[in-house]
Amino acid sequence: MRLNLLVIRTSYPEILKEQYEKLGLEFDYHRHGNGPFHYASEQNGFVFEIYPLTKSMEKADNSLRLGFDIQELKTKIRSLENSNWKILSEPKETEWGLTALIQDLDGRKIELKNK
Repeated sequence: MRLNLLVIRTSYPEILKEQYEKLGLEFDYHRHGNGPFHYASEQNGFVFEIYPLTKSMEKADNSLRLGFDIQELKTKIRSLENSNWKILSEPKETEWGLTALIQDLDGRKIELKNK
């Protein structure tokens, strides 16, 4: 089994899309049938989508933790310093390699690992 789809929801789809583009994702804007317009990024058979909140949702779920492999992690963290990403921990060596922790606009923690 392999994960092929992840959907996150937000009150700010455009801003969140721009935030994740800073990590290197590229998005298309589209919709499926009568569903809501949303952003989708596909890389290596994995689809990452950013949808608006549903009418029944009051706020985005910030308990989800994501992880991405990033090339040149230290350079990437420097480029995020003056953006709307919150840097929670600078790159450091761990048992999994060089990693850093950042937080998106909705409060989701994103672990970045040097590729």
